[in-house]
Amino acid sequence: MYETITHDIRVAVTPEYLEDKSDPTENRWVWAYTIEITNLSDRPVQLRSRYWRITDARGRLQEVRGPGVVGEEPVIKPGKSFGYTSGCPLSTSSGIMVGEYEMEDETGNRFAVAIPAFSLDAPDERRRLN
Repeated sequence: MYETITHDIRVAVTPEYLEDKSDPTENRWVWAYTIEITNLSDRPVQLRSRYWRITDARGRLQEVRGPGVVGEEPVIKPGKSFGYTSGCPLSTSSGIMVGEYEMEDETGNRFAVAIPAFSLDAPDERRRLN
C-alpha cells in the first residue's frame, strides 16, 4: 500500500496486477488500483476532479484529467472514507502513476490533495535498477 496525507486528507492506494485481463503477447498489461480517501479534518470535503500522470517503462507519459472519480463527486464527512477501484492498461509490463485530487470544502475553497506515486509491475517482470 502507498499512502500520503495532504490538508488532513489521507489517500491510500493498493495496486493489483490483473493477469486474466493482460495479454503480454499483445503488449497489453492491466492493473486495478483501489483507493481509499479518508477525511481526517473537522469539515466535510467534496472531491471535484482528478489528475493522473501515468508513465510506462519506455518513459511515455499519459495525462488524464476529469471531473470526480468513477462517475461520482463524493462528499466525504469528517472521520469518514470513500473508496473506489479503477484500472490502468499499459503497453509495457511496468509503469508508475501519480496524481492529485481537487477537493472543495463547505466554504467553496478548493485545494489539491496528493495521490502518492505507486508502481505498476507485472509479477514476472525482471527488476532493473536505473
